[in-house]
Amino acid sequence: MGRYIVARLIQSIPVLILVSVISFGIMKLVPGDPATLIGGPSATPAELDVIRQNLGLDQPFHVQMWKFYAGLAQGDLGTSLLLGKPVLEATIERIPVSLSIALYSMVLTLLIGLACGVVAALNRNGWADQGAMIFALIGVSLPNFWLGLMLIILFSVHLGWLPTGGYVPWQESFYGWLRTSTMPAVSLALLQIGLLARITRSTMLEVLRQDYIRTARAKGLPEFVVIGKHAFKNVMIPVITVIGIIFSVLLSGSLVIESVFSVPGVGSLLGSAVLRRDYPMIQGGLLLVAWSLLLLNILVDVLYAYFDPRVRYDHGR
Repeated sequence: MGRYIVARLIQSIPVLILVSVISFGIMKLVPGDPATLIGGPSATPAELDVIRQNLGLDQPFHVQMWKFYAGLAQGDLGTSLLLGKPVLEATIERIPVSLSIALYSMVLTLLIGLACGVVAALNRNGWADQGAMIFALIGVSLPNFWLGLMLIILFSVHLGWLPTGGYVPWQESFYGWLRTSTMPAVSLALLQIGLLARITRSTMLEVLRQDYIRTARAKGLPEFVVIGKHAFKNVMIPVITVIGIIFSVLLSGSLVIESVFSVPGVGSLLGSAVLRRDYPMIQGGLLLVAWSLLLLNILVDVLYAYFDPRVRYDHGR
C-alpha cells in the first residue's frame, strides 16, 4: 500500500502542472490590468509601466510562466500583487478557517445523511422512508447560496439568533465559532445530505437482500447487531467513494458561501484575487487546492481498501 501511495503522488504531478497551465492561461484572457488596480485611477501611463515592469507583467507569456515554475521548483508560489506577502503564507493563514467550515459541514452531512438513508431503507415505503426522501429531494434542489441568504433572513434578521456573517476562531471561543459557522456549514451540507441519504438508502436496500444478512438473522442475532456489524460496514464500501467527492465539493463550494457570509477563508481569498487580477495568488491558491483534493482522493482509496479486504493494489503488495 505504501508503494501505491507513492505512485499516486507521482501521478499527481502532471495534474498539478495542467492545473497551473490552465489557471495561468485563463487569467491572461480575462480583461483587466493589475497595474491599474495597484496604481489607482490617478496613476499616469508612465507610472503604470513602472508597476508592470516591477511585477514582470511586461514580459512575454512564456517568460512569466518559466519564472513561475522556477520558483515553484524551489517551493515559492510567488508573492501576492495586492497583499504584498507570499502566496503560501497568505493561503496557509486562511486554510484553518475554510477547513473548519468544511469539516463542520462534513460532520453534519455524515450524521444526517447516513441516518436518513439507513432509516429510510429499514422502513421501506413507510412514512419514515417517504419523509427522508422528501427531505433529500429538497436538499438536492436548493442552491447553497440561495439557502444561505434565506438562513440569514430567518435566523439573523427575523429571529436574531445568529450573526449575519463573520468568523470567530474556535480557539478563541467555541460558542462563538458555532454561532458564526453553523449557517455556512448548513448551507454547504444540505445538498450533500440529500445526495448521501439517497445513495445510502439504495445501497442499504441492496445489502439487506444479501444471503449473509438472512443467515445472520436466522442465527437469531439481534437486529442492531445485524445492521450495525454486518450490513453497515458493507454499506460504507461504495459510500466512501461518494464521501470523498462530497468533501471535495464542500471545499470548492466554500468560494460562494464564504462570500455570502463574509467568512475570511481560502474561498473568499481566491474570489477577491480573481476580481483584483492577482495572478500569483490565483495560480498558487488553485495549486494548493488541487493538491489538497488529490491527497483527499488518495485517502479515500486507502479507506476503501480498509473497508473492503478484497481490494488489493499491485503497488502495495
